[in-house]
Amino acid sequence: MATLEDKILGEKSQYYCSSSSDDEENGSENSDKEDELSKIVDMPTKQPSMDLSEWDGTSSNTGPKGVIRDWQRFKQIESEKRAEQEKERIELMKKLSLTCRSSLDDEREKMLESDSDLADLMADEFLLAYQKQRMQEMIAKAEKLRFGTVINLENVTQFLTAIDKEDKSVTIIIHIYQNDVPGCAAMNGCFITLAKEYPYVKFCKISASTVGVSKHFKKEGVPALLAYKNSQIIGNFVHVTNSLGDDFYASDVESFLIEHGLLRDKSCVPAIIQNNDNNDSDSD
Repeated sequence: MATLEDKILGEKSQYYCSSSSDDEENGSENSDKEDELSKIVDMPTKQPSMDLSEWDGTSSNTGPKGVIRDWQRFKQIESEKRAEQEKERIELMKKLSLTCRSSLDDEREKMLESDSDLADLMADEFLLAYQKQRMQEMIAKAEKLRFGTVINLENVTQFLTAIDKEDKSVTIIIHIYQNDVPGCAAMNGCFITLAKEYPYVKFCKISASTVGVSKHFKKEGVPALLAYKNSQIIGNFVHVTNSLGDDFYASDVESFLIEHGLLRDKSCVPAIIQNNDNNDSDSD
């Protein structure tokens, strides 16, 4: 039966615990907590390791070591980006680079790689010397006559003979002049220079009076240049001063004749042939 004390405290007797039991329970709980605390204290501290490759640009560690690691990772990423950009730039340069090699050069190189005997033959000094000799013979055959001076044609017979009796491989350039016409004397002087520079071309001159042309041609047609090859006319230029003026030089006449295909452009001549021509001129 509930006592007055139970009613005042509002507690039931079945919930009442003695002080001795409370002390025992508290003691056991305290001992358990002390055991857990000792385990936590004795447990070695394990700091989380940061993988540099997994860094996302932020750091949870704001201490000096964290800042250093963040800076190291930043420099690593920056270096990797530079290396990648340099690699892309080199690849782009390779794609954009131009080559002077043709498909024939590639085929020739493949042929030489597949045939070692042919490669040795192409590199043979004897073969190179033979090629040079054959080129010189071919040039000599096409330009076998050498002149080097201006030929003065004194009559119509010489005029016709100089054209019809000449070798078919020789280019003949004839200047028709009149002494009292401006530009004729300059052209004769230029012919002297060009005849020395182009010894395989036949340079000739003839007076308009000797040819028997009309008075109008003597006045308005000269200086005139006629070019022949294989007895056929390949160039006919009257009153050349309309293009060159009254005062001109041998280089002007040379450019004029090269432009119209009457002289060979020396810049297109193989070096070995040029050297051979120079040696011939020196020996003269």
